[in-house]
Amino acid sequence: MSGVEVITFGCRLNTYESEVMKAQAEKAGLNNAVLVNTCAVTGEAVRQARQAIRRARRDNPHARIIVTGCAAQTEKETFAEMAEVDAVLGNEEKLASASYRRLPDFGVSAEEKLRVNDIMSVKATAPQMVRHIDGHVRAFIQVQNGCDHRCTFCIIPYGRGNSRSVPMGAVVDQARKLADSGYCEIVLTGVDATSYGDDLPGAPTLGLLAKTLLKQIPEIRRLRLSSIDSIEADAHLLDLIADEPRFMPHLHLSLQHGDDMILKRMKRRHSRADALRFIEDVRRLRPEMSFGADMIAGFPTETEEMFGNAVRLAEEADIAHLHVFPYSPRPGTPAARMPQLDRSLVKERAARLRATGHRLHQAHLDGMIGSRQWLLVENSGLAHTENFTLAAAPGLRPGELVPATITGHNGKHLDMQLTAAAAA
Repeated sequence: MSGVEVITFGCRLNTYESEVMKAQAEKAGLNNAVLVNTCAVTGEAVRQARQAIRRARRDNPHARIIVTGCAAQTEKETFAEMAEVDAVLGNEEKLASASYRRLPDFGVSAEEKLRVNDIMSVKATAPQMVRHIDGHVRAFIQVQNGCDHRCTFCIIPYGRGNSRSVPMGAVVDQARKLADSGYCEIVLTGVDATSYGDDLPGAPTLGLLAKTLLKQIPEIRRLRLSSIDSIEADAHLLDLIADEPRFMPHLHLSLQHGDDMILKRMKRRHSRADALRFIEDVRRLRPEMSFGADMIAGFPTETEEMFGNAVRLAEEADIAHLHVFPYSPRPGTPAARMPQLDRSLVKERAARLRATGHRLHQAHLDGMIGSRQWLLVENSGLAHTENFTLAAAPGLRPGELVPATITGHNGKHLDMQLTAAAAA
């Protein structure tokens, strides 16, 4: 091989950072290299990363293989001890071109492979300009990194460090350049995006940032948030939901569970009632709003009744896009020391919760038939509606915004017919 190949696991922030990594590696003159940007959310994510590293070595026997990302930050020795790996970079180091100029020689010891500093010592997040993300027609802007919360199941703060925000002026500059480059849609992303601004002068909020972007850059046609913690939603965000049509009617919530005792043992800051109240308030402001959510099945000590409360929350909240994670003990987290459920029970409950999510998604698709939507066409022959539902869009140019009427669905994505204006 020649050039730099990037293999990415995990969240949208990782996708964004992979583009930064590639640009910085190429700037440093790196060639014939595979960068593996890992995720640490679950043990399965770590296993898949190790599997991808072995495959990359088989496919590229003479390339440098450099491993980074959250799993590399939290389990650096695990990856350094792999014979296939040439270097391990931390989450901060992966974004600097100097890191790729100072790589160790081939065949060094596991200890010499390590380029991982203490992530908790990082106090600021430098703005990174990404003008293009391969395979994506929407633009992502990192506005925040790290997390100050310590949910008992989560290893991510130890991979990302404490919360730190990109100054508002830098975000506005990036968004303006991306809009000028022709992107119709911008997505604001972060590890705990709704904590945005706590560390900045004047403590601006995520909602104020989004409001400022739309006010100062009228060229932005669609603005989304990647994921939010509803307990941190601010008044500016609610104003946007109610009054700004360019703010897309879809929110992805970090719910995690629907039973108050499990939420308490997770060290979450919201209750079941808090979650339902937020969703009700938002739907009152914007009836067409759709919701996605992350939920964990099989958390330690979860009884059948507690699991039932999680299922009922998804149903009562009418979650259209449910992401289900079977609980995975992460070494070093408090939940890993709690009484564990049998793995077969964890998987069985995850399957049942996914079945609920599938049923809710089918009802969501049914409810969209007959509606008028503006679709953003993707590279795959599909498109996303304003409320982030997939629709078939064969033969249309990626990056286009087109009006359409939803005519049906196939159980996975919507069918549509272009309006006369679009067809013309």
